[in-house]
Amino acid sequence: LLRAGQLRWGSNLFHVGVLFLFFGHTFGMLTPHFIYEPFISAGSKQLVAMVSGGLFGLLGFIGVTILLHRRLSDPRIRLNSKTSDIVLLVLLWLQLALGLATIPLSAEHLDGSMMMKLAGWAQSIMTFQAGAPDLLANAGLIFKTHMFLGMSIFLIFPFTRLVHVWSGFGTLAYVVRPYQ
Repeated sequence: LLRAGQLRWGSNLFHVGVLFLFFGHTFGMLTPHFIYEPFISAGSKQLVAMVSGGLFGLLGFIGVTILLHRRLSDPRIRLNSKTSDIVLLVLLWLQLALGLATIPLSAEHLDGSMMMKLAGWAQSIMTFQAGAPDLLANAGLIFKTHMFLGMSIFLIFPFTRLVHVWSGFGTLAYVVRPYQ
């Protein structure tokens, strides 16, 4: 019963947090400034991102902590775990911790200037434009490490069980199926 509760709480908290963060980062970083500028300033957008990202980052962090503890402390689950399962959970735990650690740094730039540079970097990477590294010259080590680890997770996810992300996008059956 305790094990089932751990899975339910850990999985739900992790997935709610990570899905919000994934889409928040995708739309927040890749939407050009001129599209949202008439409605919200860069500083206000950064404040919204800090509060919502902090809340959902904390949910995801608590969830992945529960899932990692469950995987490492339950002998049956540990025996049936691949090394890649554990490594991936540790990387996700680190990524969420780094993301939460960027919040105090973001609070030092409430005008949105650093967020604009980071968004410019992400947009230039996605559109294959030169000059992306220059945008990160003044970014702190925590930002750079968070971005490096995020890109690394994208690189390795097809070779881990994280590949289940694609089946989630491919079907709506997960929304209406009974809990397993």
